[in-house]
Amino acid sequence: PSNLEMEAAEYEKRLRAFLLEEGVPLPTIRQVILSSVVPDLTPVILEVFNQFYEGNITIVDGVLLTRLELGNINPFELGSDLAANAVGAFERFQQGVIIVDFGTALTFTSVNDQGQILGVAIAPGVRTAMKSLSSNTARLPEIPLEIPSKVLGNNTVEALQGGIMQGYVGLVRHMVQQVKIEMGGSPKVIATGGLSFVFKPLHDLFDAMDVNLTLDGLRMILKRLA
Repeated sequence: PSNLEMEAAEYEKRLRAFLLEEGVPLPTIRQVILSSVVPDLTPVILEVFNQFYEGNITIVDGVLLTRLELGNINPFELGSDLAANAVGAFERFQQGVIIVDFGTALTFTSVNDQGQILGVAIAPGVRTAMKSLSSNTARLPEIPLEIPSKVLGNNTVEALQGGIMQGYVGLVRHMVQQVKIEMGGSPKVIATGGLSFVFKPLHDLFDAMDVNLTLDGLRMILKRLA
């Protein structure tokens, strides 16, 4: 078998196990939409679905995003996950909204009252920043992604947690404040991404937290295209 087939077989096993755990029988799948920010994996995942799904697969790319008319932002440079976040958040609030996504990158996406994307700001994600520092510095241990009670640490782990974790609290607060100024009005703020729940000192900043926002956005994109 080719490398593509071998990779696809491995991902298919994982997908089948996940669907089994969630109690989703394969025959009940009626539509598939694919959002990928890893181009090399896109053909692999397509091959996975070709094994048990005979319908058309909707891929969120620049051409599809052009049809959604999300504003003046370049649809061919906009990450499909950010587009899904924008659609999901606007459908939820029906007004201007700022989406803070704590993923591999830390992203801030602003959407106006008409559901169009005004712009995006991107910073390295917390885990990315931590790994970058650890991999380029000798004798640094693996750092738990926890927010310490104080900024000044008494050992290496506490020092890194203070600098990075507490530092990101300030970064997010400043960015949300600045985006609100640039947007005007009173936008809602929603957080998503697995690490959003780690940053408890920021929870007062958010009107909502939803780790499934991107998935809901993909579902909404399918509805818009119907």
